[in-house]
Amino acid sequence: MKKAILYINQFFGQIGGEEKADFAPEIREGLVGPAIELQNQLGEDIKVTHTIICGDNYMGSNTEEAINTILEFLQDKEFDIFFAGPAFRAGRYGVACGNIGKAVSEKFNVPVISSMNDENPGVEMFRQDMYIFKGGKSAAAMRKDIKKMATFGKKILKGETLLSAEEEGYFGRGIRRQVWLDPPVTAADRAVDMLLKKLNGEPFKTELPIPPVDTVPIAPPIKDLSKATIAIVTSGGIVPVDNPDRIQSASATRWGKYNISDLERLEGGVYKTIHAGFDPAVANQNPNVIVPLDALRAYEKEGKIGKVHQYFYSTVGTGTTQGEAARMAREIVEHLKEGQVDGVILVST
Repeated sequence: MKKAILYINQFFGQIGGEEKADFAPEIREGLVGPAIELQNQLGEDIKVTHTIICGDNYMGSNTEEAINTILEFLQDKEFDIFFAGPAFRAGRYGVACGNIGKAVSEKFNVPVISSMNDENPGVEMFRQDMYIFKGGKSAAAMRKDIKKMATFGKKILKGETLLSAEEEGYFGRGIRRQVWLDPPVTAADRAVDMLLKKLNGEPFKTELPIPPVDTVPIAPPIKDLSKATIAIVTSGGIVPVDNPDRIQSASATRWGKYNISDLERLEGGVYKTIHAGFDPAVANQNPNVIVPLDALRAYEKEGKIGKVHQYFYSTVGTGTTQGEAARMAREIVEHLKEGQVDGVILVST
């Protein structure tokens, strides 16, 4: 009988929600949460022997330690395949599944299968390291996503012929394999056929798809900085110490707007960073290294800029999906327009 192991986060491991996101790795014998459905889908020939649970924040903030702990859990275990998730659109969860999936694949040389929504940052980060199936947006798609993972896992373990990424339903891994057509058609004939279809406005499918790239037009220069209102927007996670908007430390879906009209600089102990992707010590001591209010006030006094906008806007960039980032940007832009802002200092880390 073949054996499988599943990795899930603290929520699906029935430990708790966000308040338990710092839960350290734990391995349990048998089925927990989604492992029950995975076992149902795998059938009698493949047994899910263990479930590994780890908090999303713990994996994000202690990645190396968490991975090493889990690899130690697996050192004396017999398993033929490893599953992670599904992670849907949950960015931290997807990145966690990717981190541990990649490590398990490299350490134990077993196939690793997960499922994520195309908005999950884990897709682009780890699609070349493991099989990631195209999944739903939320846990409402759990049963369907697990079925795809299990079906493909059974094909691998039974030694069946694997089809292309598009046909199987997982994200392409950038691996090209030679395929013999039956009946055979030469490359020249296929190319001419595509050209004729293109010239006639007919649909055709290229054999070498090029992924679309978002392009942002360059804004025109500000004519006179000495009369311009300049705002600060940051993905460095600088917030008041109580983080009133409860912005996540990774995979953010929230942003904050903070009044600085009466401030010459940001003081440590009053402001801090909640960003989980870098050492916060320097930023916590002097938040101006991320939000350069002190420097802009100096420019304001010297007349190099007209004035500093009365608010700065903050979120966290690490693990945040392109979709969420675009949505937050659109929302922030409305406030910038309302404040008649002429230019933005966009500060990262």
